Amino acid sequence: MAFLRLSVALALLALLVAAPARAQTAPRKLGRGLAAMTTSFLEVPGNMVAETRAEGPAEGIPLGFAKGLGMIVVRTLVGVYEFVSAPFPAPAGYRPIIEPEFPWSYFQEPSPRSPLGRRRR
Repeated sequence: MAFLRLSVALALLALLVAAPARAQTAPRKLGRGLAAMTTSFLEVPGNMVAETRAEGPAEGIPLGFAKGLGMIVVRTLVGVYEFVSAPFPAPAGYRPIIEPEFPWSYFQEPSPRSPLGRRRR
């Protein structure tokens, strides 16, 4: 019975998160909050990847590790807020509060317009 509930919940989450063309909706906000609460541990390797892309491995790995540890708390708390406030369009238009929107987005190739693709000066 527990396996069936978990399967249904994961299938529902996949449907909610897969909104068309990055449209920000209440179900997407709910899924984003659930994802943030359950996968915030991805902040550590994700920030290591992002900082290494921006600064190189010598600086990016230790800086990304430290930043990722701090972001675990931030992503979890933001996830709780988004999960609880999903029915309400706050911030306007259900926009994400933190970027990247999902913690696994760090591992995708960044576009030049993405905050993950910009180099610091």
